Amino acid sequence: MPLLRYFLFVGGTLIALLFVANAAFPAMPFPQNLTSVSDHPPVRIHSDRKLPERVVFDTSVTPPQASAAPAAATAQLQAQVQAQIQASVPAPATVVAQAPIKPVTPEISAKARVREAFAQLPQDQDAFEPKMTDMATVVVPEPKMYPARQPLKKTAAKPHASRPMIIVAQQPRSGGMATW
Repeated sequence: MPLLRYFLFVGGTLIALLFVANAAFPAMPFPQNLTSVSDHPPVRIHSDRKLPERVVFDTSVTPPQASAAPAAATAQLQAQVQAQIQASVPAPATVVAQAPIKPVTPEISAKARVREAFAQLPQDQDAFEPKMTDMATVVVPEPKMYPARQPLKKTAAKPHASRPMIIVAQQPRSGGMATW
């Protein structure tokens, strides 16, 4: 009921304010010549912001292939540097590296590279099983022991002081012998 009363009073007040505003303010007359919006010139908005230049990807040109220095040339360069260090000869201020030697073998297909990679894997079965040194040690904390909960004591419900039950007999419905 309070909600109904609220809508009744607030709605009545708003309608009364509309009638007062209608009587207080004069009505504006419509113009004699109504024009449509299409008679006006279109409004065009220009922005001073310029979008960035368009990025064009030329996919017809193949990207240059980076040739990795062969392992033999890298090992040879490292051996030269270590030989200079071991000989206790003061190393020159700049070490000039030779140009990487092109591999003698021609470019091989991806399938052949995968086959070559599998061929270099160790052959013994122990290599595939993890060793104890490779495994991480996991420390499991001791479980917390909580004390057992004490069972709740059961108490009987107190009788409520209420009105006594009244039992009323019903009258038969249609004259006495109806059993349905």
